[in-house]
Amino acid sequence: MSIFKDKTLMITGGTGSFGNAVLRRFLNTDIKEIRIFSRDEKKQDDMRHEYQVRYPEIVYKIKFYIGDVRSLQSCRNAMSGVDYIFHAAALKQVPSCEFFPMEAVKTNVIGTDNVLTAAIEAGVGAVICLSTDKAAYPINAMGITKAIEEKIAVAKSRYSGNTKICCTRYGNVMCSRGSVIPLWIDQIRNANPITITEPKMTRFIMSLEEAVDLVLFAFEHGQNGDILVQKAPACTIGTQAEAVCELFGGKKEDIKVIGIRHGEKMYETLLTNEECAKAEDMGDFYRVPADNRGLNYDKFFKEGDETRNILTEFNSNNTRQLNVEETKEKIAALEYIQKEVSGEGNFVQ
Repeated sequence: MSIFKDKTLMITGGTGSFGNAVLRRFLNTDIKEIRIFSRDEKKQDDMRHEYQVRYPEIVYKIKFYIGDVRSLQSCRNAMSGVDYIFHAAALKQVPSCEFFPMEAVKTNVIGTDNVLTAAIEAGVGAVICLSTDKAAYPINAMGITKAIEEKIAVAKSRYSGNTKICCTRYGNVMCSRGSVIPLWIDQIRNANPITITEPKMTRFIMSLEEAVDLVLFAFEHGQNGDILVQKAPACTIGTQAEAVCELFGGKKEDIKVIGIRHGEKMYETLLTNEECAKAEDMGDFYRVPADNRGLNYDKFFKEGDETRNILTEFNSNNTRQLNVEETKEKIAALEYIQKEVSGEGNFVQ
């Protein structure tokens, strides 16, 4: 018996890479229903036909709801009978959010508030919000709005009743929609230069399966108001590009440096120095509990807590750095890459 036996799971932004990964993981289990909530009817229709072909016997478990997290009523309309929510809807392309920051606010900030408000009203058992390393020490609009998303989740958790609210924060998900590896593969196949922003830039890397694992860990082990972080490895952008070249026959001398894009950092942070003061080491994960002190700070003139953990900032420069062979091995293990290498292509992400 699974923890999702006879339960209804709703995924906001469910037509994206994460939603598809969850479907592949859970569709063939004893889950009752997986509800896909998103605003793009074309993506939903494509997804519906894809899963009708791939899983004809169990596709009935997938229900599609057209809606937008920007609308509170839209969220309310989709939540009747929902037991759990994975909140993945977001604007997450850094340069796009730099040019249209208010659009990022509407989706990432207001959208999250709407989802959580509707979930609490509907008595949903748990909501896991997907965040990003860019929310730690944010310098770009995307990261700033995701940082506010986390703040909203923690604040809502203080009066969420029976609805558990947690956040997961992770780095770059390899081969997710709009990510760089599929672009490089296309560039190699079309005999074009492989374009990279800055070879010394470091990024955490993880697979979609690991992203799902982190969300499930938060679902099972997280407490109300927690932020959960996976201890992911990292590599430089240059190393990652070389690994893709070796896998797909690209020429390393064709790698072209085009410069850092709007709003990008040289390295990313998953756990800030300030969060380290109270973070809990849980093996492959860190747990950052909510600060549930009240607003009456006067008492702290007489009372206080000077204890502090010995952890320090966890970022893509001080985590384990993968070399080209290790990076190539991690990339080659991805189902998307195996499909591309075999020539099947058009793998749903």
